[in-house]
Amino acid sequence: MCERVNSMPQVRFIRSNTFRWASAVAGVFAAFILLLFGFIYLRIDDYLVVRTDRMIGNQVTVLAALPPERRINAIEDHLAEDSRGVQFAGLFDSDGHRLAGNLARLPELKLDGTVQNAYVRRMDQEDRGAQLVRAAGQRLPTGNVLVMGRNVDEAREISHVVGQALALGLLPAFCLCLLAGAWLSVRAQRRVEEVNRRVQRIIAGNLQERLPHRDVDEPFSRLAGIVNGMLDEMEAMINALAGVGNDIAHDLRTPLTRARLALERGRTNAQSLEQLQQVVDKAIAGIDQALAIITALLRLAEIENGRRSAAFGSVALDEMLREVCDVYEPIAEDKDITLRVAISHKRIVRADRDLLFEAVANLVDNAIKFTPKGGKVDIGLLSFDDQTIVRVTDTGPGISEEERDAVLRRFYRSDKIRNTPGVGLGLSLVAAIVKLHGFHLVIHPGQGGRVDIVCPDRPGE
Repeated sequence: MCERVNSMPQVRFIRSNTFRWASAVAGVFAAFILLLFGFIYLRIDDYLVVRTDRMIGNQVTVLAALPPERRINAIEDHLAEDSRGVQFAGLFDSDGHRLAGNLARLPELKLDGTVQNAYVRRMDQEDRGAQLVRAAGQRLPTGNVLVMGRNVDEAREISHVVGQALALGLLPAFCLCLLAGAWLSVRAQRRVEEVNRRVQRIIAGNLQERLPHRDVDEPFSRLAGIVNGMLDEMEAMINALAGVGNDIAHDLRTPLTRARLALERGRTNAQSLEQLQQVVDKAIAGIDQALAIITALLRLAEIENGRRSAAFGSVALDEMLREVCDVYEPIAEDKDITLRVAISHKRIVRADRDLLFEAVANLVDNAIKFTPKGGKVDIGLLSFDDQTIVRVTDTGPGISEEERDAVLRRFYRSDKIRNTPGVGLGLSLVAAIVKLHGFHLVIHPGQGGRVDIVCPDRPGE
């Protein structure tokens, strides 16, 4: 049983795609090197044969042109310079008797000066039998026959050198490829096993678990970073959904309870048609508040699901901000609040105009709602580095550092604004719209509210 368990990692290691690919690459590399060395060997062999043939032809031509009395000495001198014993030469009379040289007898070959293969015997190596060499024979004007040859066994030496090069170069390289493949396979297998363990913990409910990630530019790390980002979004969404049910129930119960109590009291206590109508009006107001909550939730879900992305087009931010100012200027005047818009430059973005208008309108509406009488609300379009910023500022109580993240949660309402009408979904709606467009929502804490919608400049916009 123990041996079987120990053999499992080895089997998985051998069967891994990484190791198979490494083996295939090593095989292709070895085949390429074999073909390369084979080509080099054949080319060198052909080169040596051609060079030998040219040398033999020149030797025959030179020796045949010498006077007869100098020819024998020239042959002996030529053989004396052959320290490797690869040169063959012979001078024979018309009857085939040897006159000079190291050939035991006249070989069978054409006597026209062409270089060809011939079997020859050396006088000092007759016991070794005939050797195949490249040789040329020519009949001289005197009737004698001149034979010159050379052994081309250097090709065998080259083959031996090539074999040594393959043994010393190819085999270590092949083994190195296999070792690299084995290392990569084990490394990838360990990382996959680590990912599997963490994924199992995530499935078991540990939402804080994340995939192993390193700050290196490699596909696995980039994928782990993307998945971790997705897990962050899922964790935030699940945490938000964990309490949203209670929040919805609480916020819907209040207006519905009021409506029910109003109707119950009206049925019991109403003495006239006018009193009954007042009761019904209160009930309708409570039901309208409940419907407003449900409508806002549906709107928020529609935006977060990205169903409006098909309506994107070119939107002039300067024109849109002026239109928001025109819409809310009468409301601000009723509260004795100064509403101003400041445009530093023109900017066109790709967006859903209705959604972006709604986001800015929500910010302006909140600013006017929470700014005391005699205050100011400013709408600005600013340019900073490679970003365009839509900024809404007011002279209201502002948002504290502790509440900066909490105000984006659904149904959250600060203790400072409990008496102000609202359902606590405005900033959640703004955040969803901003995220849908790929912009950034920045809330600045401190006295006086300041909220930015940061629009990064993109090529082509």
